[in-house]
Amino acid sequence: MQPGQDAYTVAIVGATGAVGREMLKVLEESTLSVGALRLYASARSAGEDLVFKGRSHPVHVLPEVPPDDIDVALFSAGSSVSREAAPRFAARGAVVIDNSSAWRMEIGIPLVVPEVNPRRAFEALRPGARRIIANPNCSTIQLVVALKPLSDAFGLKRVVVSTYQSVSGAGNRGVSELSAQVIGLLNHGECPPASVFPHQIAFNCIPAIGAFLDNGYTEEEWKLVRETRKIMELPDLSVVPTAVRVPVFAAHGESVLVECLRKVTVKQAQAALHHGEGITLVDRPQEDQYPMAFSAAGTDAVFVGRVRQAPEDDLSIAMWVVADNLRKGAALNAVQIAELLADGPEDDA
Repeated sequence: MQPGQDAYTVAIVGATGAVGREMLKVLEESTLSVGALRLYASARSAGEDLVFKGRSHPVHVLPEVPPDDIDVALFSAGSSVSREAAPRFAARGAVVIDNSSAWRMEIGIPLVVPEVNPRRAFEALRPGARRIIANPNCSTIQLVVALKPLSDAFGLKRVVVSTYQSVSGAGNRGVSELSAQVIGLLNHGECPPASVFPHQIAFNCIPAIGAFLDNGYTEEEWKLVRETRKIMELPDLSVVPTAVRVPVFAAHGESVLVECLRKVTVKQAQAALHHGEGITLVDRPQEDQYPMAFSAAGTDAVFVGRVRQAPEDDLSIAMWVVADNLRKGAALNAVQIAELLADGPEDDA
């Protein structure tokens, strides 16, 4: 993939999944010029047709030897597939942008959010690079977008974050399970058994996402710690996470307490956030105007509101952060990375 090409050949691996389908939608709206499209999925989905810009495109089984004309491959097929297949695509000349957790903490693999650390993406194009870029976890992406302007203006010492994560974070099966349980309870007074989540998710909140680690945190929570430190380039940043699954179909919410290195007022924090890239500030609580999952679903921004001073603490700011986990939290971020590479580094313009 070279900056400034007239058109790019793009592959989507995992095209029939929730994120893969969202990638297709985002690509239609993207500034990236797609000259040819290759769609791949498991054998179960092979033969299906997906529509892109009014034309049907067949879904193929992932090949053992990928074509050598692919410029960028967007992966959303799970860690095991990415571990095995991403290097094969990269070896054939593609830049791989992977949405799984497979490569995020790998040394030499950039973990990129374009609003936060865009220059890292170009490390994948250097001679001898592995040509793989990792997309962060959905909850990490919206967190670091909101943290970036505060970090630049006031420095960061500590972040305490509680996530309120929608069922679409568990894919189509998570959405179907919530739907079935709500319908069962409302229509029949009976809840179908849980299979995707460890407990009933309808009318419930589950304070556990992923397996528990020896340190008492879950895998989802520990991703927030490690990925935030890597993206922000603050290896000693204190991050204290709690991840909660909530009965919402789309968009994740986060309650965030930020302890800064320098004094900060609410007005100063609001001004920094207002000018932050990718952020829409919705902070008129007296008018009942604040970010909500309902209004964030299907949109691209990271919404921030409820900005307030921690009581008797002029170094700390609390805020509420919401974003669509399938778009900015996955598909959009991946496509934005591809757009970034196509545009080239700013200082080369």
